Amino acid sequence: MSATVALVGRPNVGKSTLFNRLVGRRLALVDDQPGVTRDLREGDARLGPLRFTVIDTAGLEDAVSGSLEARMRALSERAIAAADVCLFMIDARAGVTPADEVLAGLLRRSARTVILVANKAEGRAGEGGYYDAFALGLGDPIALSAEHGEGLEDLLTRLSEHVTAPVDDRPALPEEEEEGIDPSKPVQIAIMGRPNAGKSTLVNRILGEDRLLTGPEAGITRDAIALDVSWGGRLFRIFDTAGMRKRARVQEKLEKLAVSDGLRAVRFAEVVVLLVDAASPFDTQDLRLADLVEREGRALVVAVSKWDLVPDRGAADRALRTTLERSLPQVRGVSMVTLSGLTGQGLDRLNKAILEAHKVWNARIPTARLNTWLAGEVAHHPPPAPGGRRLKLRYMTQVKSRPPSFVVFCSVPDALPEDYKRFLVAGLRRDFDLPGTPIRLLVRGGANPYKDRKPRRKTSLDKHRSKKGAQG
Repeated sequence: MSATVALVGRPNVGKSTLFNRLVGRRLALVDDQPGVTRDLREGDARLGPLRFTVIDTAGLEDAVSGSLEARMRALSERAIAAADVCLFMIDARAGVTPADEVLAGLLRRSARTVILVANKAEGRAGEGGYYDAFALGLGDPIALSAEHGEGLEDLLTRLSEHVTAPVDDRPALPEEEEEGIDPSKPVQIAIMGRPNAGKSTLVNRILGEDRLLTGPEAGITRDAIALDVSWGGRLFRIFDTAGMRKRARVQEKLEKLAVSDGLRAVRFAEVVVLLVDAASPFDTQDLRLADLVEREGRALVVAVSKWDLVPDRGAADRALRTTLERSLPQVRGVSMVTLSGLTGQGLDRLNKAILEAHKVWNARIPTARLNTWLAGEVAHHPPPAPGGRRLKLRYMTQVKSRPPSFVVFCSVPDALPEDYKRFLVAGLRRDFDLPGTPIRLLVRGGANPYKDRKPRRKTSLDKHRSKKGAQG
């Protein structure tokens, strides 16, 4: 098991910048505005030969009990107690502040090992703060610039005294995406929806602990947090995303970054759970998000949250299913699960729906069955005859799964109308049991054996025949 290193400190001292530097990717949101990070974000870090798990925490600051800041602080303190090493970061340009002194006392009491880091120490502007850091009594500080990558050699030397992660300098081979279901790999799911729909509450219930910040405030989650969990006997990697409002309402730079991070999580996911609020389900934004999932080619499961607050559940369930079928014809048959993240009601049905959607998303249909089916569909409902000449659908095959994608070869592919393509997609979904997943149908023309053939050169016999024909 790899060692755990937590990055702690006041807001805006550069914790997320160092986190991104250690994991080698821009995973955490970074902005000049303090307090960007709220949840705990974990990543696989690499520093020289060392491998370890790094945790980016929220900025520690004084807060009123019960407030959002107090809940952020409680999460960070939990990470401090569990970490093998804490990197206590201060802003070298700002120097040691009273808040830094308070946090130094907290770390002496709670942390196992503390390494003091004076960040933003590039140039001469950070020299004063670096020397002031000695007064905190946490050992010799490390002068570092997370933004420019300066001082990482000193950090490696200090971490090597405490981190016993395995050493392996061999570069990791890129993983190739394989079609089909591998039970040993986690099913990657993203939870998305409007702000305050209950996404983080649902994830906490699945995890069995309060791992993510929750509360009545809308827009608490900013980063797309990835969490691994064993749920119902299967491994899952869950991405909790920021709430997505209508584009016209997203004005602040930080919210734009959070939404962009959430969209990237959707592209990483295999199954997307669209969480809608039972009090105001399937408004325009919910339908836009569902359409986004379909365009990205991801399997979709619709979950209706806060179901414990609905009075007449039978009537509400029937109305919701009718609205869903009418509003999302492009993913007809999509699973809808009613649940409560607060009480845990419906989580077993959500687990089953996700696994079933993942199975359909990976479906493969033999070519022989497809062509038998295509012949029956064409006989029952022939394609149109533009200009009086009937279009011929010669052959059909599945070219890939994830999502199921098919190619049909047509005599004049550009003349096949969109409504006939939709007819074929609906038939595939109905007859091969592919509910709720995006289906891609491409139309190609049959090969012309004379297309690239060069004209044959005329021989003397050909010329003689042509001359004789002209004379006759």
